[in-house]
Amino acid sequence: MSTERQGDLKEQIRDRYAQRARAASEAQPCGCGCSCGPSAAVEPNDEMARGLYAVDETSELPAEAVLASLGCGNPTALADLHPGEVVLDLGSGGGIDVLLSARRVGPTGKAYGLDMTDEMLALARDNQRKAGVDNVEFLKGEIEDIPLPAASVDVIISNCVINLSLDKDKALAEAFRVLKPGGRFAVSDVLFQGDMSLIPPDLMTDVEAWSGCIAGALEESVFLEKLAAAGFESASVQVTNAYDGSAENNMCGAPALPDGVRLVSGFVRAVKPVASRGCCAGGGCR
Repeated sequence: MSTERQGDLKEQIRDRYAQRARAASEAQPCGCGCSCGPSAAVEPNDEMARGLYAVDETSELPAEAVLASLGCGNPTALADLHPGEVVLDLGSGGGIDVLLSARRVGPTGKAYGLDMTDEMLALARDNQRKAGVDNVEFLKGEIEDIPLPAASVDVIISNCVINLSLDKDKALAEAFRVLKPGGRFAVSDVLFQGDMSLIPPDLMTDVEAWSGCIAGALEESVFLEKLAAAGFESASVQVTNAYDGSAENNMCGAPALPDGVRLVSGFVRAVKPVASRGCCAGGGCR
């Protein structure tokens, strides 16, 4: 892919998420301009994100954090977070997973959110203020160049963001770099299963399909191979939903795929070895 094409894709992705941040900020989920209150059940605006979070998880969060969710899973429910841990959310959007993680790690832990979109960062910081959460910090940056020191994070989570990266090898190497030895990689993402050669080439190069979480998705075995190449061990995929392209069960408007290939969302786990292959394994020292 040319540098110019990569730049176009990145701006399309940034614009899409900036629009969603503005929409979440302006939304009135009660339909009356009033405050919904802490007990209201607010669902994300995005169809793919509906039903991923329990009411007891979202009822104490600002409605804007929930409305801005564009995920394909609930990594905070599956990451097995513990008090005192440091968590990093790659592509944190409106902050829903960061705020939920901050609860789980408690006051002795910390949750970072990383995002490249100014509008999402502003929304997330406003949501943090409304939620009254202190053990959270939102950082501006890209997942291919994480602005944190090496071996500073216990757990990396992400929600339907790795597929958006235009350099997944670098993104995974950076994740490996910032994790502590024994640290956990626990992300929800979109993957293909089956023979990728059957997918129409025009779909895999379409800008809308990239910004809509489809064209950038890796085939499951390729994702696992890239994790191993970055230095991770014990990588696995747990499928959480499969999409057939029908009106009732599609992903971001994805068309029906040919027989022999399917689009899924899944929970991807891996571990950074306690004894890594030298300090510069999987992305270098910094």
